[in-house]
Amino acid sequence: MTTTAPDWSALAATVQYPTDLLIGGRWTPGSTRGEVVSPIDGRVVAEVAMGDGADIDRAVASARAAFDDRRWAGMAPMDRKDVLIRWAHLVNGHAEQLAVLTALEMGKPAREAKAIDVRACHRTLRWYGEAIDKVLDEMPNVGDSSWAMIEREPAGVVGAITPWNFPLTLETWKIAPALAVGCSMVLKPAELSPLTALYVAQLGLEAGLPDGVLNVVNGTGPTAGAALAGHPDVDIVTFTGSTATGRAIMTAAAQSNMKRPYLELGGKGANIVFPDADLDKAAATAAWSVTYNAGQMCTAGSRLIVHESVKDDVVGRILEAMTGLQPGDPLDHQTPIGAIASARQLQTVHGIVSAGLREGGRLLVGGEPVLVGTGGSYYPPTVVDNLRPDSLLAQKEVFGPVLSVLTFDTDDEAVRIANSTAYGLASAVWTNDLSRARRVSKALRMGTVWVNCYEEGDMTVPFGGVKQSGFGSDKSLHAMDKFTDLKTTWIELS
Repeated sequence: MTTTAPDWSALAATVQYPTDLLIGGRWTPGSTRGEVVSPIDGRVVAEVAMGDGADIDRAVASARAAFDDRRWAGMAPMDRKDVLIRWAHLVNGHAEQLAVLTALEMGKPAREAKAIDVRACHRTLRWYGEAIDKVLDEMPNVGDSSWAMIEREPAGVVGAITPWNFPLTLETWKIAPALAVGCSMVLKPAELSPLTALYVAQLGLEAGLPDGVLNVVNGTGPTAGAALAGHPDVDIVTFTGSTATGRAIMTAAAQSNMKRPYLELGGKGANIVFPDADLDKAAATAAWSVTYNAGQMCTAGSRLIVHESVKDDVVGRILEAMTGLQPGDPLDHQTPIGAIASARQLQTVHGIVSAGLREGGRLLVGGEPVLVGTGGSYYPPTVVDNLRPDSLLAQKEVFGPVLSVLTFDTDDEAVRIANSTAYGLASAVWTNDLSRARRVSKALRMGTVWVNCYEEGDMTVPFGGVKQSGFGSDKSLHAMDKFTDLKTTWIELS
């Protein structure tokens, strides 16, 4: 059955959404107002409340009160489950509104946001709702004269600081497991993308979240973010974003009340292509993995590490695939790639590419901003060859659709190049030799290794990295462990 594509432009002109802070179940003005500028055309699409340290104090106090009186943590697990599943259904029912807000605030094609981001938000809420009553405590056998109980208790108030590149997905990866185990939360979304966070929070209230369980405070990192990370009454801070900001959050956590930080940081993903691989599939996936979401992914396949014997063949196929992956209007249903999320990020991407070329890189395609007359922020798929493994473009996370080409001769050399960055988030191995696939995957210092695919997975598997890509996994049952404390109760019976 054929379905008619939504009129995204018409919906963008009429969609309604909250613009205030959510504190204690009430929409409240912040200390100031800030503009949300769309990367589609540089227009101001909204003015939202912006919080400061005092607003964070009020939000944390609200979350603490909600946790301490157990209005949520003390609710029967089945009842919490019902709320999360109702929330998931509401997200599904508002899919087009959420998709168009994502396009407006950070430039992702609305079609893609509906198909990928909204679906991920819906599935995450539903999955953790279903998991609530299936995670059991333990009662080890310690002998006839004693009982021992090991219980997972909600840790308390969680501060979550989330990025702009996948606002719906990454916010929900924090919210759902934390609330599922009974914590309360203060969410500080990225200042570029607050609209989806506010809309989802509104749907949470409609689903039956008690007042104060989820609070949303928009604001900048140096004000609201720093206040949340260093707040003495926050028990856990979870963050997805840059490694530099992660360091600052970790320091603030240690210097305040030693709250537990969980950090998912940068990456420098690689597609490692061996001569025996399916080269058509490897090349098509390599082109997609560095251009999807305009390359604004911590897992982006931003390095092609290809055996020298097939390099020209693979690169040629990548360049051909990229001809169909050009940026355009995110409100056009046919657009494959949208905008870079801000003018500042566009400048950063272009600056890194220019520096890489000055270092000796050879530009094969792209390399200059496009669609400049729109007023928006667009960068084409860009491929740079003739790079050393220690060069800037091969080491630095670009967060744009920029591919660095590197070659290798032996399996060990491929592993050395792949492991040579400060990051350890995700990479892929392309080979039809199962022994090689296992050997190379084992040698890679990565949180995720894909074999003959990229960006595959679901809610049952964890997502996180090693080295300077951070620690503490999102997704799966392991994410629920982040937000709980273990308590042992020992009872002597005699």
